[in-house]
Amino acid sequence: MKILLNGKKALVGGSSRGIGKAIAMQLAESGASVTLMARSTDKMKAIINDLPTTAGQHHQYLAVDFTKHEEFKLTLSDYFLKNPVDILVNNTQGPEAGGALEKNVDDYQNAFDLLFKSVVYTTTMALGHMQEQQWGRIINVASVSVKEPLNYLALSNTIRAAVVTWAKSLSMDAARDGITVNNILTGYFDTERIAQLTAKKAEKMGISQAEVRSAMEEQVPAKRIGQPEEYGYLVAFLASDKSAYINGANIPIDGGLLKSL
Repeated sequence: MKILLNGKKALVGGSSRGIGKAIAMQLAESGASVTLMARSTDKMKAIINDLPTTAGQHHQYLAVDFTKHEEFKLTLSDYFLKNPVDILVNNTQGPEAGGALEKNVDDYQNAFDLLFKSVVYTTTMALGHMQEQQWGRIINVASVSVKEPLNYLALSNTIRAAVVTWAKSLSMDAARDGITVNNILTGYFDTERIAQLTAKKAEKMGISQAEVRSAMEEQVPAKRIGQPEEYGYLVAFLASDKSAYINGANIPIDGGLLKSL
């Protein structure tokens, strides 16, 4: 099966590194024109030069700071005035790690702005074009922690669960317009984010980072950490016509890590 996204325009959040970058690469490989969206202009410029490009494709980048919501909204509003989006991948950096007893109300509000309000606003801006053409793909990068919370990621657990339930509601309303809305529940992937979390956990537990990583690998039935390009393959499929009957789903990509059904 070959995934063809020729003529489609994709906006990919958090795409200057890790999972977001891998998604952008695979969408471009499948023929889509990709807009990278992240904070680091230098990183995005370098990635643009590496994205696969054939006739008809045009890649670009959009510099945003997801942590500054009002500025983010202004930047996105200007972008959508000139750029219709067919495929939207909602992805941001994660909030600070920490347990429930370590976080206060302001921490939760900041995480809400970062993970929830940015997703809802971006999606709302993208929906108009999708409804007009009666076709669209909205893909939210979430986490396995919405099913099995990780005690050291209280903020992410809480707010990503809100994103998933909101997306399920949206999927029921948008389906009549040929728009699918799906969530990917992310397990352990070999990214800078997982390296940062590993370092913090190692310091807190007084063990080496290698020991922490080995323990993580042991939890996964596949006995390894996922590679970002594997994530990109799933997103490209969900972005295509091949996935038209998959809607409102929470799809784990975790090597079998989740123990719940």
